[in-house]
Amino acid sequence: MTVGVIGLGLIGGSMALDLRRRGFAGCTLGVEQDPVAAEAARTIGLVDEVVSYEDCIRRSDIIVVAVPVGTAVRMVPDILDKISGGDTSTCGLVHPRTSVGGGARWIQVPEGDAGDNGRGRSEQSERSPAGGSISTAQIVIDVCSTKEQVGRAVEGHPKRGRFVSTHPMAGTEYSGPWAAQPGLFDGRACIVCDTEKSDKDALKTIEELYAALNMRLLEMPSAQHDMHAAYVSHISHVTSFALALTVLDKEKDEKHIFDLASGGFSSTVRLAKSNPDMWVPILTQNKGNVLQVMDTYIEKMRAFREAVAAGDEARIRELIEEANRIKRILR
Repeated sequence: MTVGVIGLGLIGGSMALDLRRRGFAGCTLGVEQDPVAAEAARTIGLVDEVVSYEDCIRRSDIIVVAVPVGTAVRMVPDILDKISGGDTSTCGLVHPRTSVGGGARWIQVPEGDAGDNGRGRSEQSERSPAGGSISTAQIVIDVCSTKEQVGRAVEGHPKRGRFVSTHPMAGTEYSGPWAAQPGLFDGRACIVCDTEKSDKDALKTIEELYAALNMRLLEMPSAQHDMHAAYVSHISHVTSFALALTVLDKEKDEKHIFDLASGGFSSTVRLAKSNPDMWVPILTQNKGNVLQVMDTYIEKMRAFREAVAAGDEARIRELIEEANRIKRILR
């Protein structure tokens, strides 16, 4: 099994690292357009090879699109245009498809239709490291934080069934290959969207991929995902950005910020360190949901402001105790 990852940042790099370490991928390929980041990925050993975009598509069984969502909207349809059942040789080694065995059933491919080497290709499946059935037709997934726009971009594509829309709900405020870490996804939730539009064998393979990452899978429509993501993820970043701007605007002495910042401030504002290349397209693509949650947030902030301005201790207590109900959900 060859897994190609396009975008070797926090999410893509961490996925490549664990899929290889845990035996799901026999080979990992990476694509990274930033030459400094590409060299770092090589040095760190995030993937077996850093290759070109076209080479990754040609050689991978599973292609993971781990780029900002604004880029993914254009990239996923392009990859679907290019994928086939052709030459997916792994890291200079003989690919499992080149010999009969492992539970795969083989068919003879007419000359000229089997890639560069004329080999036969498995009609059904090969075995995954976990013992399950893995499709031999190429599969494309994205790991973006918004799903509806990507889904629209591939709607009606003749190879739509080979695409599985996913969002592994894990991360940190850091970015780049230097931020990749083993175990990032352990115990976290992964949302799989619009499953009825993906081929069953593709879904099964991606379920096994996320099982290897020790993630819990949830299914929901992409529109519902984007609404929930706005409330549990996107607003957290917006408020963190706004808090950082507030402090930077009012506290001109950066040394005072460093010296006086407590753990509470640091944990609240840490998301303000997040990469704008990722968050600008997230907020613009999901702007309808983000604006709705921002309006609700501003309404709650106004309620706090009015209570504080009036010195109304009972109202302040009421608002805090109402907020404390979150303890029943998050422990």
